[in-house]
Amino acid sequence: METSCDETAAAVVERGRVLGQSVATQIPIHRRFGGVVPEVAARNHLMTVLPTIEAALAQACVAPQALGGIAVTARPGLIGALLVGVQTANALAWAWHKPVIGVDHTAAHVWSAMLRPPGLDADDWPRPRLPFAALAVSGGHTSLYRVNGPAELVLLGRTLDDAAGEAFDKFGKLIGLPYPAGPEVDRLAAQGRVGQVRLPRGMLGRSDGAYSFSGLKTAVRMHVASQYASGALPTGAERANLCADFQAAVVEQLLRVTLDSVRRHRLRDLVVAGGVAANCGLRAGFAEACARARVRFWPVAPAYCGDNGAMVACLGEALLRAGHRDDPFTLDAQATGEVRRAATVPAAGAP
Repeated sequence: METSCDETAAAVVERGRVLGQSVATQIPIHRRFGGVVPEVAARNHLMTVLPTIEAALAQACVAPQALGGIAVTARPGLIGALLVGVQTANALAWAWHKPVIGVDHTAAHVWSAMLRPPGLDADDWPRPRLPFAALAVSGGHTSLYRVNGPAELVLLGRTLDDAAGEAFDKFGKLIGLPYPAGPEVDRLAAQGRVGQVRLPRGMLGRSDGAYSFSGLKTAVRMHVASQYASGALPTGAERANLCADFQAAVVEQLLRVTLDSVRRHRLRDLVVAGGVAANCGLRAGFAEACARARVRFWPVAPAYCGDNGAMVACLGEALLRAGHRDDPFTLDAQATGEVRRAATVPAAGAP
C-alpha cells in the first residue's frame, strides 16, 4: 500500500510478479493549486484507500486469507497521507492475522528494479546484481545509494537543495506549464534544440556525490525575466528550446555526478528509479553513457517509475523473507528520515 503523497495505490505481488494493482491518482484535484495540498491529499486517501485495496485484490483473484503479509509505505512523505496508509495497514494486519511491514518510500522505488517488466511472461527475467548503485530521482528525492540488499542501502550522495523532479515542476511553473510539469517538459524538449539558451551545469568537478538544482532554477528565472517583459512567457519554438536546454542541464548533472560515484565505488550495475526515471531524455542519456562506461544500466519500467503499490509490495516481500516485520500496534508514520540503516562510506580504495 502506498499513500505517501498524492497517489493511493495498492498491489499484490508474488516473487516480483505483479498479480494485481490499482492506483487512484489525485493529480486532477491538485493541478488547480499548482502543487499538492497535504490536507486535501490526506482526505482523498481516506475516501479511496479501501476501494483501491479491494480493486487490487479482485484483479489478482486473491482473497485476504491467501496473503503472506501487508507492506505499507511508512516514511517519508506527507504525514497526514502516510497515516492513512499506515493505520489502514495496521488494522487489516490485525483483522486478517497477517504480518505488517513498514517500508521506506525511497527504498521501495529502488527495489522496484526487481519487479517483472510489464508484458513479460517469463518466470525468470534479468535483474541487477547485488551490490548495485541506485539513483532515486523524483519530485521529493534525488539520492544515490549502494544497495547491498533489501534492508541495507548505503547513501553515496544526494541533492543539497531541490530534488530533480521538484526542479522540473518549478521550471514548468516559471514558463507557464501546468502541474505536474515533468512530462510536458520532456515532450517539449524532444521538439526543441539544445544549445539555444546557456544554462549552468552545477556540481561538476566535485567528488562528494552531491547534486544541486537551485542555481539552474535561478538561471532560468533570470533568463525569463530578462527576455520576456511585462509578465510574458516563452511560447512555441522558444519554449521548446528552453525545455530542451533545461532538461539537458539536469540530465548532464545527474549523469556525470552519478557515473563518477559509480566508478569511484567500483560498482558495475546502475538502477535509475523514481518518477523522473520515466523521462525519455534521461533514459536515453543514461543508456548511452552507461554503455560507454561499461556499466550495466537498469532503468525501472515506466509503469513503475511513479508512486505505485507494486514497488512497496515487492520490497515488503523481500524484507518479510529476510525476517523483517513490524508490530501493528506500534508501527507509525514518519514524515522525514533517511533510508533505514543508511550511512555514508568512503569510495573503494580510500583510507
